[in-house]
Amino acid sequence: MAAPARFRRGQEAALSRARPLTARGRRAPGWCGAEGGRAAPLSGRGLRVSPRVPAEGPERGGPGAAEGLARSGAASRAVSPGRCHAQPPSAGGPGEGRARPPPEAALPPPAPGLSRGQPRRGRLNFLPAFGKVTSRTTAVTPQLERKMDHGDFIHLNVLEKKIHNNSEVSVHYLCSQPCIVNLEAVASSEFRTGVSVYRRRWKDEKSLYVSRTRQVHLKFPSIMVYRDDYIIRNSIIVHSVILYAWISHASGSSYDVKQNGSYQRAVARNYTFLEAVPPFKRPYKDHKVCLQWGIDYLWTLQANRIPQCPHESDGVQILNFIYASSGEKTGIVKQFEQFENRELETVRQHQIDYPMFTVSIWLYLVHYCEMDLCGILYFIDPKEMYSTPAVFLNEEGYVHIQMHLVRGDDLAVKTSFSLPLRQWFRLDLSFKGGQIEVSSVGKNLKRHHHQSFIFREDFYYDDTDGYFVLGGSGYANGIEAFFGPVKYYRLSVLDTEQISNPLYDEEIMEQIEIYYERCMDVQEIVSEYRDIVSEGQAVQQDCVYENYYSELIDKYGEKSKCDAFMWGKELREKYHLLFKLLKEMDFSSPDDENDAVLEVGWRIFEKAAKGLSSTDGLSNTGSFIPLLLDSSCCGYHKASYFLAVIFETGLGVPVDRSKGLLYSLVGAQGDERLSVMNLGYKHYQGINNYPLDLELSYAYYSNIAIKTSLDQHAITGEQAFVETVRLMDDELLKAQTKENGDVFMWLKHEATRGNAAAQQRLAQMLFWGQQGVAKNPEAAIEWYEKGAIETEDPVLIYDYAIVLFKGQGVKKNIKLALELMKKAAAKGLPQAVNGLGWYYHNFKRDYRNAAKHWLMAEELGNPDASYNLGVLYLDGIFPGKPGRNQTVAAQYFYKAAQGGHIEGTLRCSQYYITGNMEDFPRDPEKAVIWAKHVAEKNGYLGHVIRKALNAYLELSWHEALLHYILAAETGIEVSQSNLAHICEERPDLAKKYLATDCVWRYYNFSVSQINAPSFAYLKMGDFYYYGYQNQSKDLELSVRMYAQAALEGDSQGFFNLALLIEEGNSIPSYILDHLEIDQTVHSSNTSLLQELYYRCWNYSNQESISPCSLALLYFYVRVFWNNILQSTLIYFMGTFLLSILVAFTMQYFQKISIRSRPGRPAVSTIPWGTEQLMAHPSISPTCIPPPTQENITSLKKKVIIITNKMGQVT
Repeated sequence: MAAPARFRRGQEAALSRARPLTARGRRAPGWCGAEGGRAAPLSGRGLRVSPRVPAEGPERGGPGAAEGLARSGAASRAVSPGRCHAQPPSAGGPGEGRARPPPEAALPPPAPGLSRGQPRRGRLNFLPAFGKVTSRTTAVTPQLERKMDHGDFIHLNVLEKKIHNNSEVSVHYLCSQPCIVNLEAVASSEFRTGVSVYRRRWKDEKSLYVSRTRQVHLKFPSIMVYRDDYIIRNSIIVHSVILYAWISHASGSSYDVKQNGSYQRAVARNYTFLEAVPPFKRPYKDHKVCLQWGIDYLWTLQANRIPQCPHESDGVQILNFIYASSGEKTGIVKQFEQFENRELETVRQHQIDYPMFTVSIWLYLVHYCEMDLCGILYFIDPKEMYSTPAVFLNEEGYVHIQMHLVRGDDLAVKTSFSLPLRQWFRLDLSFKGGQIEVSSVGKNLKRHHHQSFIFREDFYYDDTDGYFVLGGSGYANGIEAFFGPVKYYRLSVLDTEQISNPLYDEEIMEQIEIYYERCMDVQEIVSEYRDIVSEGQAVQQDCVYENYYSELIDKYGEKSKCDAFMWGKELREKYHLLFKLLKEMDFSSPDDENDAVLEVGWRIFEKAAKGLSSTDGLSNTGSFIPLLLDSSCCGYHKASYFLAVIFETGLGVPVDRSKGLLYSLVGAQGDERLSVMNLGYKHYQGINNYPLDLELSYAYYSNIAIKTSLDQHAITGEQAFVETVRLMDDELLKAQTKENGDVFMWLKHEATRGNAAAQQRLAQMLFWGQQGVAKNPEAAIEWYEKGAIETEDPVLIYDYAIVLFKGQGVKKNIKLALELMKKAAAKGLPQAVNGLGWYYHNFKRDYRNAAKHWLMAEELGNPDASYNLGVLYLDGIFPGKPGRNQTVAAQYFYKAAQGGHIEGTLRCSQYYITGNMEDFPRDPEKAVIWAKHVAEKNGYLGHVIRKALNAYLELSWHEALLHYILAAETGIEVSQSNLAHICEERPDLAKKYLATDCVWRYYNFSVSQINAPSFAYLKMGDFYYYGYQNQSKDLELSVRMYAQAALEGDSQGFFNLALLIEEGNSIPSYILDHLEIDQTVHSSNTSLLQELYYRCWNYSNQESISPCSLALLYFYVRVFWNNILQSTLIYFMGTFLLSILVAFTMQYFQKISIRSRPGRPAVSTIPWGTEQLMAHPSISPTCIPPPTQENITSLKKKVIIITNKMGQVT
C-alpha cells in the first residue's frame, strides 16, 4: 500500500485502492481522487497495478413530479461535479468547501405552497428532501418581514417529537386583533417534497392581548404512521416533517383573508421539525371496523399467507469478543447480506449513493503503524478495490479515512488528532452523505476528540457488494492492537451518546492495561541495567592494569554487576526476582537495545522452562510464574503461552480462566505461533467460555498458515516435521530413533554402501528433523550430494538440484543445478519437470517455456505445477491468453490443494472466507478447516510435539505431560489423544498436577475434530454408556459415538452397536440413515443384527478368527436353531452344546494358525515415506520429497520392517 502523497489544505491523498502485496513504494498519483491498483494474491506474485476506471454513479436529484407522497415513479437524479477536497467546518477541520448553516436558524424554512424556482443569493436554508441537498433542491430566501405588532406571538411545544397518530402539540399564542391561528404539517418522501398532510385553523376574536394555550392532537395519514397489513398495503418512507404555525389577522374581505392568511404574510409564525419513524418501527393499526362477510372470509383464507417481515435491526455486532491483532496481513472478514425485511432493504438501496451509517470500535493500541498505513476497518469490493469506508492508522497515530465517490474516483482525509497508546478508547465514525464525523471516546464515555469533514461530493456505499476487513489482509498490514467490541449501524447516523456498544468484559480489559503498565517498568529496568553494566565493562576494557594479577581477575573473575542503587526501595522489592536474575547475566555482547531486552526474556524463559521440565518442576509451578511473567514482559511470548496453558488447565495451580485468556491474548498479539493457534482453536470449537466465532477463528489460523509456508523456507529455528505418532502404536514407537539408534546406524551403514533409498531417507531425517533425529541441514546436504553423484536415482538428483538452486546450507550453483534438474526430468520425474518450469519462470522470465513444462508436470499429477499454472493466470501472463483470469486460476489452486499443496490450500481458504469467487461460495467453516489444516503443519508446533514424544520414550513423564499439554491446547488432534492416553496410563500424575479431568477433556476435544481416530470415539462411547466419574450415562450419545467409529471403518463400532441391540436397546433412525442402513429392508432386530455383524466381519481381518467372525457364526447358528427347535429345554441344551462346539472350533483354528505361521513376521505392504514430508511452497519447490516404493525394495528386511509403519505417519 502506498504512503500518503502530498497534502493540500489539510486534504490527504487517497490510498491506492487495495494495493498489491509486492508493490514497492508506489505513491498515489495525485492529491485529488487518487487512483490505485488491484490487489495481489497473498504471496504477492507479480500482480499488475492497473488504475480503476471511474464508473458513472447513479444520479440523484430533487423532488419528482408525481402527485402525493405515496405515488411511485422514477425521479430525475443528477450529481453536481463539485470539488474533491474537503471543506473546513466551523470546528476547524481541513480543506475548504461549502459552509454549514449556523446552529440557530434566523430564518424559517420555506413556507408550504411556495412556488419553486432557482436558488437565490444569500444565506440558504434547505428544505430536507430525502435527507439530501442537491442543485435541484429549491432554496428560498423569504421576503423581508413587514413591520408588525410585536404583541402577537406563537410558540409550539411538541411533547413527542416522533410522528405518531394522535400526536399532541401545545400551541401557545397571543393575538392583538381578531385573528386566525393556522397549523399545517408538510412532509417529504422519496417522491415528493412539500406535501401537506395535516391542516387545522381556528378563529380567536375575543381573547385579545391575552396569551392562550391550546392542545391540538395531530392526525396523519395511516400510510405515514402504521405498518403494512391487510388493509394498509403500501406504507411510505417519510424523510422529514415540518410543523408550521402562524397567526394572520382577520379581515372583512375574503380576498384579504386569502392573501394575508399565508405563512409568508403572517404577523407571527413559528415552526418545528418532527421526527419520522421508519416503517419497520411503526405499530400495526387497530382498524376497529366490521368487514363485510366476503372480505372477512377472504381475510380468514389469506391471514396465514401474508408474508410477515422478520424482526431485524440495522445494528450489527461485528465483533463481540477481544481480538488480538499482531500487525500481520490477516484480520477478521465479515460479509453482509441484503436485509430480509423488505422495508429495511428498501432504505438500504436508497442510501447507496447517499450513505448513512455509523461504526463504533473499541481499541487498545500497543504501537502505531511502523511503516505506511495499517488497517483498522475497510471495505473491499468484488474488483479487489478499496471502497467506502477505508479507515487506516499511520505511523504518527493519525486516522486516515478514504471514501469512494459516486462519480468513481476516491478521496481521503486525515484527522488532526492522534489516537492514544496503551489505553482503551472508542473510535466512533459516522457517515452522512458527504459528511464524516470522527470522535474518540474514553472508557468513561466522555469525548476526547472530535472532528468533522464536509464534502461537496457524495460517497458511494454498498455494504453487500464485497466484504469488510477488520485488521490486516493481503492488501494491508493490520494495526498492533487489541480490538474490543465493534458495532455497525448499517442505516443510522448516531451521536456518541446514542451508540450502544458497551465493553465486553471490563475486568479483562483492565488486566490488559495493568499488564502493559508492568511490562513498561520491566523493559525500562532491563534497558537501564544493561546500559549501566555495559558502560562499566567498557571502562574496565580501557583500564591499564598495574600487574598481571589484576589482569587475570578482570579476565576470569566475576563480571560487572549493578547493585540496583539507582532504583528506589519500593521498585527493588517489587521486582526483586528480576534484579536477581539480571545480576547473573552477562551483558558483554553489544546487541541492539530491543534485541537485548528480548535476549533477557529468552534467558529467563529458558531458566523457567528447564525448571518446569524437571522431575519436581510441576510441583513448584507457582514459583516459576514470576519468571515467566518477566520473560513475557521482555517480549518473549513463548512465556505468555506457557502462562496461558498453566492457568487455563490448572497445571500445578488453581484454574483461572481470566488469566488464561489474558496471556493467550498477549501471546497472540506478540505473534507467538502456539498462542495464535490456541485462540483460533478455542473460537473454532466455542469451548472454555470462548464464543464460537468462525471469522475470528479464521483470522488467527490464517496468520499461522501463512507463516507455515514461510517457515518451511527457513532451515534454522526450533522446527521439526509434524509427525502423527500415536502412543498406542507400539510398532511406530519402535521406529523412533536418534543419531546413535539402531535404525539410524543401519540406514547410515546402507547409505555408505551406496543404497539410494537409504541415502534419501537419511538425508530427509537430517534435513527436516524427522523420526527423533535432530535437524542437521549440513549433514543432510552431504548425503544429497553423495547420492546425486554416485547414483542415478532421479529423486536424489532432483533433491540436490533444489538445494543448489536455493543455496540452502550450500553455496548456490545455478549451472550445476540446471544440469541436474534436466537429468532428473529426462528420467520422467514430475517434480523435476516442474522444477525446470520454475527455473524458466524465475531466472529467464521465459513464461512460454515455464508454462510448457508446468503443463507437462500437471498431466503427471504434480500439485506444484497446478499451483504455478494458477499463478500465471492470476498474474495475466499465461502465454497466448492475455489478461487476468481469476476463475481459471482458482480452479488450478483448488486442484493443487487437493494434492496437498500448502499455498493452494491457503488460497482456497481465502476464497471461502471472502466469497468473492463464483466457484467458491462463502463458507467460513470450510475456510477455517482448510486454514487449520495448513497451520497444524507448522514446524514450531512440530518441535513441541517432538520434545513431548522424546520425553515419553525416555519415560520422563512430567516433561511429556507438560509438552503434550502445550501442543494439545493448540487444537492438534494427535497430541490431544496422546495426552488423554498418558492420563489413562498415569492417573496419579494427572490427578496430582492437573485441576481439570484430563481424560474426559482431551478425548472430548479429540472426537470434536474432523480427523479424530476411531479409538477416541469408542472411548467416549464407553464413557457415555457406563458413565464416567461425575458424568451421567447417556445412551443416545453412546450410540452416536459407536456409529461414528463404525463410519471410520472400525469393526468394534459395529460390534458395540449390535451388542446394544442384543441388550434390548434401539438405534435411532437418523443414525441408521447415517450408516446407510435401509430401514425398510432391515425393519426387524434380527435383520438389523445380521447386517451389523456382517459389516463387523467385513471390516475386520478376515484371514484370522476375530470376535466379529465368531459373533456372526453364533448369530447364524442361533437363527437356525430357533427356526427348527421350539422347545425351551431342547433350546437350552442345544445352546449349551453349541457353546462347547464353538469353543473347540476356536481352539482348533488357533492351533492351525500357530502351525501355519512363518518363522518371521510378515512384512507390511504399506510403503514407508511415500507421502510428501513437507508440501512444496509456491513456485519454488524447496521441500525434499520422500523415497519411492521402487527404491525401498533394495533395503534389508530388518530396516523395512521397522520403518514401514513410519511411512503411514509421514
